[in-house]
Amino acid sequence: MKKIVFLSCILLFSCTATKPLIATKHSYPNPVNTTKRPVQTQKKQVFSFKDIAATNDFPSARLNDMIQLNDSTYEARIWAENFPINPSPWYAFKIWSKEERKIALVLDYSNGQKHRYWPKLSTDGQNWTPIDSSAIQLLRDTTQAVLRLPLTKDTLWVAAQEIQDHKRVGQWVDKIAENAAVRKSFAGKSAEGRSLYHLNIHNSENFQNKPAILIISRQHPPEVTGFLCMKAFIETIVSEGATNGFLDKYRLLVYPLMNPDGVDLGHFRHNTGGVDLNRDWANYHQPEIEQVTNHMVYETTLHKNEVLLGLDFHSTYRDVYYTPHESVPRKIPAFTKAWLEKIRVATGLEDINESAGKITRPTSSGWFNRQFGATGITYEIGDNTPRKFIKTKGVESARAMMSLLLEENNE
Repeated sequence: MKKIVFLSCILLFSCTATKPLIATKHSYPNPVNTTKRPVQTQKKQVFSFKDIAATNDFPSARLNDMIQLNDSTYEARIWAENFPINPSPWYAFKIWSKEERKIALVLDYSNGQKHRYWPKLSTDGQNWTPIDSSAIQLLRDTTQAVLRLPLTKDTLWVAAQEIQDHKRVGQWVDKIAENAAVRKSFAGKSAEGRSLYHLNIHNSENFQNKPAILIISRQHPPEVTGFLCMKAFIETIVSEGATNGFLDKYRLLVYPLMNPDGVDLGHFRHNTGGVDLNRDWANYHQPEIEQVTNHMVYETTLHKNEVLLGLDFHSTYRDVYYTPHESVPRKIPAFTKAWLEKIRVATGLEDINESAGKITRPTSSGWFNRQFGATGITYEIGDNTPRKFIKTKGVESARAMMSLLLEENNE
């Protein structure tokens, strides 16, 4: 039986090579203050009216208030956890009616936030369907959206994206950990005590001196499409890498849910410290980043794993790869162009949409390079990218990476 290892903290001491086993602090041309800021906590409750009711009392919900405007129109008020904040207003709630009826529901956002996510509907919280285009109308330069919802006494789930909360991600972690090449552990706990899941993937219990790849996801709570792509990516490596020799030669360290508090609390962007975690990769003010970075450094230093590549899966308005500028020194410098071209060909794309930049801000991709000299890439998936294509892209990205790194290892 595999051992479940809980690493609640990392002690500062030296290995035989005298390298520190905790993350080094770094400076960047464009620093960001990531010290704690207050957040607004939504009250979990049921909003009851004469004929209908709605609730935010479940993980990942966001519904701060609800009012009735007339006999058939209601307004759902969606407020961010704090400001300033990236324009990505997340919403999720359940709604039902005593009798079968149709209503108009206005989604109203605070501080001029614009509607971003196309609503998804579900009857069970597991299977989701995008709302029909005839049932949504954007108002006031998209600062409001009006949904036309058919209600019954059965619960209708409405959410910005498919819900992938801490429990659901944990179920995926448990399932993939049934594979012989996968060992589940934890990198620590979030500010509110939720586990920071970790997967150690290699064909053998002995991964000493094996090159390493670091994979993370969900620094920003609403970015579900990036997580879905990461799932397909990891599942492909586990299923195919166990037989093609890849997992004999490489070790993967995966952290699939970096911001579990923000996810379960239905935040737009931040953790419970009120901070964008993808700006804290310099001084590690937030516990989630501090523990994960220390875990990465501890594991790879202790086992003498040379970190070659770091991938951070995100979501934005369109598919794009944020890659290091050619002037950034890094290991396997030819990898990026070759990898993206393989993905482009395998997925039938005309343009892979790469955006290269220098390391100026304290983000994960820059940290992979500063800490390890590795190639750091932010892998972005569009909010509305078709789910079937997301899976295809994850699968083909994994295959392309394994192919190139096996060639590199065999040279």
